[in-house]
This record gives sequence, structure tokens and C-alpha cells, in this order.
Amino acid sequence: MMRYIGTFRNLVLASFAIGFVYQATAQPSDPSLPDNPDPASSVSVRSDRPTDTRDATWRSFVPDFFHDQKGIWIAYPGHLARGHYWIPTLAVAGVTAGLIVADPHIMPYFRSHQGNLDDTNDVFDPNISTAMIIAVPASIMASGYIRHDEYAVSTALLSGEAYADSIIPNLAIKAITRRERPADIPYPQPFTNTFFNPNKSALKGSSFPSGHATGAFSVAAVVATRYRNHKWVPWAVYGLATAVSVSRVTTLAHFPSDVFLGGATGYIIARYQTLQPR
Repeated sequence: MMRYIGTFRNLVLASFAIGFVYQATAQPSDPSLPDNPDPASSVSVRSDRPTDTRDATWRSFVPDFFHDQKGIWIAYPGHLARGHYWIPTLAVAGVTAGLIVADPHIMPYFRSHQGNLDDTNDVFDPNISTAMIIAVPASIMASGYIRHDEYAVSTALLSGEAYADSIIPNLAIKAITRRERPADIPYPQPFTNTFFNPNKSALKGSSFPSGHATGAFSVAAVVATRYRNHKWVPWAVYGLATAVSVSRVTTLAHFPSDVFLGGATGYIIARYQTLQPR
């Protein structure tokens, strides 16, 4: 019974998240607007929407995805070879390395305080966290079709594209590192020597980096960027992404380094690859 109550509560929280983003991003309809407004009217209606990112359609989704993968796997290493982007790359690598060193000292706290975190962990059940991530672009797409808002539909498609773009590198890193999850390590064994476990699958079980954090921040980066002129949208979507990511540590599903690299990967790929004008 308690499990059903917790699931119901999670669904309610997910609904609030959907509703908040919908209300924040929806444009008020005006029945007085003409069917074919003149250019001046169009500018006034659309003036609150950034124009420095690309748009997407169902037809362009697959070609754009392969274009993005080319940028990630070929163009980006080429830029590094020419001496570009080294500062942000080293910054992400340095923070990740520092957290890997700190992971064995951080995780004992969460293992010993699991009883105090039960309520929080119930709210962010893995399946419900996944549903929350999917619900944001799904609700934006639904509102876009209902309101005949092409910008909203494009935003939802770009969110899906960003998720797909970032999950491929995520799985590749998982396949190489094959890290044990904190929950796999029995008490009182230390959280050390967790990498390169041959029994860990890249698709299921490998911990580094966090797929939930990657997906949450890839979607958040798209929505926050495209609706950044709506004051509270970035706060809402990045807040949700952060909550989902932190919950992966409190539930012993991931180490802090897993979550940081996952979130950084999702954000960077969405912001600087998926959203770049073509």
C-alpha cells in the first residue's frame, strides 16, 4: 500500500512539473489576431523568442541526428587537435577526476543515511524520474499541437534530438569504463576499485556516467535556451534536472562523478551541438 501511495505522489509531482512548464512556455492566444498577420505583427508576436538557435521538424530529425553525431565524433576531436576548446574540456575532465577521488569518501554518508532519505528516494524512483524527463518535451509538444505553435513543437523535437545525441556518447563511455554502482558494493566494503568490471553491461548496470543526468540536462538545456526570455523556465527545468541527478546519488544508483559527467555531457552536447544553427 505504501508503495502505491508513493507512486501516486510521484505522478502528482510529475504532473505539477508538466503543468508548470506548460504554463510558463505557452503563449496566450489572441482571437483578434488575423489569420495572416503582416510582418510588423509577426515581429511583435514573436519578439520574445530567441532566434539564435535552429528549428527542427519530423522530417529533419534523423538527418540532423547523424549530422550531430558527426560533429561529436569527428568535428570535435578535430577542433581539439587544432588547439580549440581545451579549457572547457580540461575543466570538465578535472572536476570529474576530482570527484572520482572523492567518491569513496562521499558515498559512505549516503549508505549510512538511507533510512533518513527514504521519502526523498521514493519521490525520485528511477522509473518516475525517467517519466519526468520525458514529460517535459512531451507536454511542450502536446501544447504546441493544441495551440498550433510551431516553435513549441520544434522545441520538443530538439529536446528529443538532444537526448538522442547525448545518450550515444554516454553509452560509449559506459561500455569502456564498466563501473560498479554504489548499490552493488555490500556493506562494509569500501567504494574503491569500481571501474572496469567485466560483469557490467554498457546498456544495463554500468554506472559511469549517469544516463538520467545526461538525459535530464540535455532536455533542460534545450528548453531553457529556447525559452530563456520566460524568467522562470530555466529555473524550473534546471531545478528539475538537478533534483533528478542528485537523486541518483541518494538512491546509491550513481557516484557524484557519474552524475557530474552525465549532466555536463548532456548540457554541452545540447547547447553547443544540437542547438547550433545549420
